[in-house]
Amino acid sequence: MTDTTTGRPLPGAGPGERATVRLRDTDPDDPPRYAPEWLELREPADAAARAADLLDPLRVRLANRPGRGTGTVIHDLGCGTGSMARWLAPRLDGPQHWVLHDRDPYLLHFAAAGAPRSAADSSRVTVETRRGDISRLTPDALSGASLVTASALLDVLTADDLDTLAAACAGAGCPALLTLSVAGSVDLTPSHPLDHDLTAAFNAHQRRAGLLGPDAIAQAAAAFAERGVTVHTRPSPWHLGPSHPDLTAQWLQGWVAAAIDQHPPLKPQATTYLETRLTQLTTSTLKATIHHTDLLAFPRDITS
Repeated sequence: MTDTTTGRPLPGAGPGERATVRLRDTDPDDPPRYAPEWLELREPADAAARAADLLDPLRVRLANRPGRGTGTVIHDLGCGTGSMARWLAPRLDGPQHWVLHDRDPYLLHFAAAGAPRSAADSSRVTVETRRGDISRLTPDALSGASLVTASALLDVLTADDLDTLAAACAGAGCPALLTLSVAGSVDLTPSHPLDHDLTAAFNAHQRRAGLLGPDAIAQAAAAFAERGVTVHTRPSPWHLGPSHPDLTAQWLQGWVAAAIDQHPPLKPQATTYLETRLTQLTTSTLKATIHHTDLLAFPRDITS
């Protein structure tokens, strides 16, 4: 697999990281895409998980920024099918212009088609799309930005990518709302003796090929702080189980597969474990909390 945000190989197939059908008119060397079906499946859980209490300080900062009368310009990095815009735009007042960034033109098509059209106060929301990746992001690319957003992005970046992102946001003087980074912790009920080993293997898998995985939030906080940016973090866990049977099943399958890929000796036990967990899901006895963290970064000076 290749990450559609950075263009580098992903460390194996994790939850939802399968390629979709390639369009006939795309370059055969284009990277495989995240499946829109997976992104659609996880969108309600993402929306429920994001830390809404970070929005009040964000609203205050946006309302008091210079040039606020011209509307809010929001750059959404690694936008996928546009779920972040659909969640955030109706929660902010005033005219908004969203700039949707992704490497994948197929996903950009879905994001533009499904973009919100109105803000919380019924002001107009407009969108444009830009194809590109995080490793080439510069402050100039964010010129005029009021806010940078991303969802489920930080953990698939390298340390260099993260430094590039923090430098671009600080250089452009705009805040960043970066949600749903994996935290490296999973709680399952009922518990199982293999839970710990699978979690450890999955976390190691997330760190392969130089990716940050569950270390992303701590490193992001440090990278922003080095540039004089104030950082706030909040938990944003997925709560899965019988109320999200399809998502829970796909998450379980991908989680176990990644753990096996990282540590193949787990396979015999993990195969039986997965069968047990899926049975518990069908009998409504399984609950899972997958921990994530949201980050809000405020530069000292807002110039946009």
